[in-house]
This record gives sequence, structure tokens and C-alpha cells, in this order.
Amino acid sequence: MSTTTLIATNDHSTLGSGQKDTKTALRFITCGSVDDGKSTLIGRLLVDSKAVLQDHLAGVQRQGETDLALLTDGLSAEREQGITIDVAYRYFNTEDRKFIIGDAPGHEQYTRNMVTAASSADAAVVLVDATKLDWSNPALELLVQTRRHSLLCKLLRVPSIVFAVNKLDAVADAALAFAHISRALETFATAADIAVTAIVPVSALKGWNVVDAAVQPGWCGYTGPTLLALLETLPATPAESDLPLAFPVQWVEKFSSSADTSMGRRVFWGRVATGTVEPGTPVQVFPSGQTATVAQVLDHARRPRDIAAGHSAGIVLDREVDVSRGDWIVAAPVAVPTTLDDEFDTPTPTTCWPASRELSATIAWMDDEPLIAGRVYWALQGHRWVKAKVRRIVHRLDVNTLQEHDATQLEPNAIGHVELLLQEPLPVAPFARSRVLGSLILVDTATHKTSGAALLN
Repeated sequence: MSTTTLIATNDHSTLGSGQKDTKTALRFITCGSVDDGKSTLIGRLLVDSKAVLQDHLAGVQRQGETDLALLTDGLSAEREQGITIDVAYRYFNTEDRKFIIGDAPGHEQYTRNMVTAASSADAAVVLVDATKLDWSNPALELLVQTRRHSLLCKLLRVPSIVFAVNKLDAVADAALAFAHISRALETFATAADIAVTAIVPVSALKGWNVVDAAVQPGWCGYTGPTLLALLETLPATPAESDLPLAFPVQWVEKFSSSADTSMGRRVFWGRVATGTVEPGTPVQVFPSGQTATVAQVLDHARRPRDIAAGHSAGIVLDREVDVSRGDWIVAAPVAVPTTLDDEFDTPTPTTCWPASRELSATIAWMDDEPLIAGRVYWALQGHRWVKAKVRRIVHRLDVNTLQEHDATQLEPNAIGHVELLLQEPLPVAPFARSRVLGSLILVDTATHKTSGAALLN
């Protein structure tokens, strides 16, 4: 039975054009249910791409065989229990691409760690263990954690989602298993509106179709590229440089005696979230609302230059205004004529980044205590902390049926829709427009534990 590779159509993809994005390192994660072989897959990628030194490889030998999972499971608790607890990052490169891999845990208890890794990922490889499924059944059901991790990747706007069907070497009919599992994945992805980049059959333990081709051409009816060859073509997440300027202030440098670099004024340091900052840009400070003009922009080496989103910068304003750590420096509102024909009408100001206290958000709840309406948390956006009250829980998403149900609370690892009321307004945007301005994390005021990730609608 022939199963074709799914190639998704999205604005950032280079697949189909025949071009490879080899200039930017690809940051991707492996995720999925527990014991699906995520750590083993990463170990296979590292070993077969010759990214592991011989002494390191000798250190993961167990009874004469290499335990690939130990290349990423470095915590003593992980080695004792044979599970992944925290996210482990590894780096390697091929002739065509550099990679940063995040090995995310599969246990529900550590979903918060998976969300942390996925929030900055360019791609996600969701592993599916063929041996855990009723692979001979054409109407088989996927595991709950496979569904949950896939939905979280979609909510977090991970641009490329690849399903890797693993352990096909351990089933009696690999081609039939891959066909049935692929069909189940397609059905789920369509219902959940998940754009799937590809579905790839692999055996991480044997190394089939991971770095090297499978033992025989057309294995499992699959004729597409190996997993690594596919990863080499995936696009990196583009910086949000085409949006208006938004700059979270991380550190304020006091008056500098070096007038040649800071003009004798304070320098506001941070990483440009959106847009490009350059001299002459009119800006507004949140929450004070004061306006100024950018007089000078410095890079990390204090050299004057324009800085685009995703890079660190130091901003010097043309006048002294009250700016502290946690404030936002954003593009100032501009005035436009009310009509194209009457330029003498009173101009109407347009807000580049509107500030709001009332937010509607999709939330991934990660605290051990359930989320209940009325509770107050700390909300962190950029480097600014504000109090946030949960005004209402609108609904909870059933990850099995994808139906939305009325709810009065959200249990640990639940996904739902809530309404928040902030103590003071923040410059915000829908998460679909901006990853930075459209996201918040909620922190418990008593325990200081990260409780939830909120994505603004």
C-alpha cells in the first residue's frame, strides 16, 4: 500500500521550491508520548551525523551496546527512571545546515517543559510509537499525549510539524502499520486544523530512514527523503521585522562618560521584539505614554547601526524621559488624514500597538493546582510584571474529541479559553500576529511557579 508524504502549504515554507535555508540554524524539538523514542531518535541523529566524540560515545555503552537515549538524558533522575524530565539541548551540523535540538519530555507531569521548548522552536518532530497503537486497525486511536503535544505545537505557532512514526522495525507488517497510522494522523490533523509538513516512517533504534536511507527502497511504501534530509529543508522562523517597533527594556545604563557612544544620555538595552529601530524613529513609552525620538542605536559592541527584530540593541533617546526595566518602547502612533482626498481634515491618530487591560486568551494550564475563576496571578510579558485576575473560564478543549465544553476550572495540562483582567494595560497583539506581544506567562503569586502559558486571541 502506497502512502505519500504530506507537504503543507504555508507562507514560510521553502519546500517545493527546491531551495534550502542553509544560512540560519534550525531549532527543532522532539515531542510526543512517553517512551516513544524521542531521546533515542536524537541520539541516532547525533551518532549517524558524526556529531558525538568517541569518548562521549564510550560513556553511554551498556553491556556492550550503545544506549542512545543517554546522550540527551543527563540528569541522574532521568538515568535512574529511564525517562526525560527536563529539556536537553544538543547542537550539531551537517554540510547543509546547523541544528539546535530540544529533547522535550513526554510525561504529562512535565508538559510545562515541553511548552517552554516549543515556544521558541522552528519545527517539531512529533514521535508516534507504532507498537503502542492498534496498528492493524484502520480506525485506530492515537495516544492522548500525541494529540496534546500536537495541539500545543499548533497553538504555539511552530511553523513546521513533522510526524515521525517510530519503531516500525518491531511490528509484523511495517507497511500496513505506517499506512493506518498515517491515515489516523491525517484525520486528526484535518479535524484540529494542523498543517502537517510530513509524515515519515523511521526506526530510531536501527537507524532506518533517520540519517541514512532505510534497508530497502520504498520501505513502508514511503519514497520521500530521510528525516534529516527533510529537516535540512525546513525554514527557520522569520523575525517579526515587518511589524511596527516594539522593544522591551531589560536594563537601563546610567549616564555614560563615554559621550562618543551614548551622547551622554542613558542607554536602554534589550532585544528588539518586532520591527526595526533606527535613529529618527518616533517612539512612545509604556506605561507612562511619554513620547520621544530615537537619537542613536547601538549594537552589542556599542557600534551605531540599525537593529532589526531578534537582535539586541541599546537605544538612546533625544530627551530624558522616565524609562525603567520592564517598560516598553514602541513605535509612536501616527496621524493620518481622515480621507485620501481631504488632507486638511483633522488627522486621526492610529495606534501601532494598542494597550489593553481586558484580554481573551487560549491557555495551556501547567500548574498542579487547577485554574479557577477569580484567582490572581502574576503575568509576565517581556520583562514587565503585572497582576492578572482570571475573570472567566470560557471553555475547556477536549483533546480527544476536539470539542469545546463549558468549564468552571482547568485541570493540570488542560487547554482552554479564558478572560483575563490586568492591573494595568499592556501593549498587546493577537498571538497569530506577534509571538512576543501576543503571549503571557502566568506565575503563582505564592509559590512563584510557572502556572500557565497564555496566547492572546
